[in-house]
Amino acid sequence: MDYLVNIDVDDLEKAIAFYGAAFGLRAGRRLGADAVEMLGGPALIYLLRKEAGTQASAATSQSRCYARHWTPLHLDFVVEEIEGAVQTAVQAGALLEAPITTHSWGKLAPMADPFGHGYCFVQFLGSGYAQITGNDTQ
Repeated sequence: MDYLVNIDVDDLEKAIAFYGAAFGLRAGRRLGADAVEMLGGPALIYLLRKEAGTQASAATSQSRCYARHWTPLHLDFVVEEIEGAVQTAVQAGALLEAPITTHSWGKLAPMADPFGHGYCFVQFLGSGYAQITGNDTQ
């Protein structure tokens, strides 16, 4: 099974520039005027242009908002060196929402992209999550 990540944005060109600069991704196939496939990571990311204020789904009355918002699902980007990843992302337009914290398993940086989506950078240290599970595999 493969995974695809779809991210709604209100400005496709701005999103291509941000995800390219912040994560080293590159634009691949255009899927019409309102979608682009971003390449270079372990899973494909599709940026989908959706106007702010449009209905998010037929099953809800919520509308799309690109100010900072919360959702119970977010992406974690595992990096080798968290401080440099944060600096690159902030220079590209991301927001570091709290200082980088260090835990027994690694470092964590809570972030937000310019479209209001939350994500985290994670840098594993030692045996990573095994530090807290007692299991040698991550």
